[in-house]
Amino acid sequence: MSNEDAPRGGDDTPKTTLSAGASAFNFNPSAASFEFKPRTVAPVSEGAPPPPPGAPPAKAVSLSIGGPAKEVTIGSLPAKAKEISIGGPAKAVSLSIGGPAKAVSIGIPSKAKEPEVPSVEASSPAAETTAATEANEVEKVAQKVEKVVIEDDPVDDVEDETFDKREHLNLVFIGHVDAGKSTIGGQILFLSGMVDDRVIQKYEREAKDKNRDSWYMAYIMDTSEEERAKGKTVEVGRAHFETEKKRYTVLDAPGHKNYVPEMVAGTAQADVGVLVISARKGEFETGFEKGGQTREHAQLAKTLGVSKLVVVVNKMDDSSVQWEKERFDEIKTKVTPFLKQCGYKVDTDVTYVPISGLTGKNMKEKVPSDICSWYSGKSFFDTLDDLDPLPRDPNAPVRLPIMDKYNEAGCMVMGKIESGTLRQGQTLMLMPNKAAVKIATMWRDEVECTKCLPGENVRLKLTGVNDTDVQPGFVLCGVKDPVYICDEIECQLALLELLEHNSIFTKGYKAVIHIHAATEEVEVTKLISEMDMKTRKPKEGKPKFMKSGSLGNCRLKFAQPLCCEKFADYAQLGRFTLRDEGKTIAIGKVTRLKPTGSSD
Repeated sequence: MSNEDAPRGGDDTPKTTLSAGASAFNFNPSAASFEFKPRTVAPVSEGAPPPPPGAPPAKAVSLSIGGPAKEVTIGSLPAKAKEISIGGPAKAVSLSIGGPAKAVSIGIPSKAKEPEVPSVEASSPAAETTAATEANEVEKVAQKVEKVVIEDDPVDDVEDETFDKREHLNLVFIGHVDAGKSTIGGQILFLSGMVDDRVIQKYEREAKDKNRDSWYMAYIMDTSEEERAKGKTVEVGRAHFETEKKRYTVLDAPGHKNYVPEMVAGTAQADVGVLVISARKGEFETGFEKGGQTREHAQLAKTLGVSKLVVVVNKMDDSSVQWEKERFDEIKTKVTPFLKQCGYKVDTDVTYVPISGLTGKNMKEKVPSDICSWYSGKSFFDTLDDLDPLPRDPNAPVRLPIMDKYNEAGCMVMGKIESGTLRQGQTLMLMPNKAAVKIATMWRDEVECTKCLPGENVRLKLTGVNDTDVQPGFVLCGVKDPVYICDEIECQLALLELLEHNSIFTKGYKAVIHIHAATEEVEVTKLISEMDMKTRKPKEGKPKFMKSGSLGNCRLKFAQPLCCEKFADYAQLGRFTLRDEGKTIAIGKVTRLKPTGSSD
């Protein structure tokens, strides 16, 4: 199985064959018949008068495939520009074929139904040599057109007044239910000026009416009645705030185990994880022990590409803690080895910050020494601001997995730019349905803009597609370098803990894969090798099965084709998790692709 020369899903341009004996054709696939008129050339003797002004010039070949007919003139007489329009407005590309360069215009192909091109027989041997030369040149042009790479529509890189050069980071708040994630999110918005006192007072009254006095800050993030009544986040809340150094989007992920798929969807967009742990006696132990969501969330965050982690030890003001250094150190001592086991670089990529989400202590400003004399670190805001910039390539091919879509006077999609740069008016390819779409309007943090860099969360209004033809997990990409569409992959897989009643991982095992914004059923079709956990090298022989804690290589087949990439090329589109009956059983990365329609 190889994907070196595999096509990335673009439609083939139909080739046109013209008869060598013909001197002029009127060719239109939609026409009922073809009109053929031979052109005769009268001999001109020496000293003869010039031909009358009414002598006809060379006839043009009218070639229309999916759009208005354009003219192609080939011959020794003065020629018009050679134009071929395929599916859309033409952009000029210069090709030289045996003489002066001819202009060839190529548009983005529409969903192509390849037209049937009937053969045309020559009815006269007159001027056979000239006609043969013309036909050969047309054939060469057709072959060139078939091989031309369709470029993105050029967009003027005008200066955007709304363009903000401050780095943007997605923060995902993860952790066990009731750790205080939504309360911290609400406090952040209040401290950063995104919510005023009147709104806070309103939420205080509503919380008091429900006998939930301490929940009022969480109401800023938990907006639905179900969430407020239960005190549990169900959907991924989203909010924005900014500091002098950076801009942030807060993703408040559900903490309850029933909503892990929603948490996975939110974490897939994240740059930095904020692991919220309750310092209250008993709550930390409940969330961190077997079955609690603290462990699974931390593991999932690492798998989904979150390498930077800020561990927020919340509720330090609780009466059972009272900002004790001993409690903070106890939590840090227990959590650090587990994070190291998950793959985090605990010395450089993990930071611990004690806070009170309810009172806001040590969040925007450092906690006063009279409250916490032993803490010498930074406040939560300063910790975020001082994180090293993430490596991002604005010149890479565009990759934007679609997280959500809806209709609002047109097709609207939402997602995070994983690579490349988006501009208003840009033409992109929507995969896997291979639709050419154009960005009509673009928003960043509710602000309309004309340019967005990688790492930004954007909302796009697209033309060229209906919202009913778009699903979460589809990918917007550059036309000249589209994402792969695969029905099968090879991967490196680390098994975590399989289900008690389904503890053997072998051929035929079925699960659900979460890869970027896509979710699909998969089946194990082959176990390729099991790897030694110490040397990370394949063991001898072909394994018949694998158990919990194993590391190996296998082949997975999707129930429906998905957009994906090799992990080495695009990490965010090449890492995934496997879940079975609501439990995460494995993490993996794509090592080889089998594009749809390719042979093994």
